[in-house]
Amino acid sequence: MPTEQLLTEYEVSTDTDRLDVDVIHRFLAEVSYWSRGIPRSIVERGIENSLCFGVYHRGAQVGFARIVTDKATFALLADVFILKAHRGKGLSKWLMRCIVEHQDLQGLRRFLLLTSDAHGLYRQFGFKELGNPSRFMEVLRQDMYRSAVTASS
Repeated sequence: MPTEQLLTEYEVSTDTDRLDVDVIHRFLAEVSYWSRGIPRSIVERGIENSLCFGVYHRGAQVGFARIVTDKATFALLADVFILKAHRGKGLSKWLMRCIVEHQDLQGLRRFLLLTSDAHGLYRQFGFKELGNPSRFMEVLRQDMYRSAVTASS
């Protein structure tokens, strides 16, 4: 699935050469609630080590999603966004359909994501609240990027 087109104006692609890291970094560092202040170098490293999906409008990047996966048993969906000017057109649903249908993500035992506000979208694609959350553990550094920005100022 290198590229899939929606109508004539939008397309989804897994071609990492097309990704606009400036757009991705700006959204993650300045707009998102989950990675505010993230350094560009961290965004670049995440992209290099993930299966990435770009959403494009007439060639310009307007959306993104990143999958951390071994392509056999596990995947984590991260950094999903559609720029505000392009929301309300079904692009998030289309992006999610491209993700869950991608050949490298078939037959996974576990596919996780974290969200504060898009439960309705993800439920449409089979995601549910954790069945047994007490089995999961985490190391969470909540404001890691914000404190790094403050320290370097």
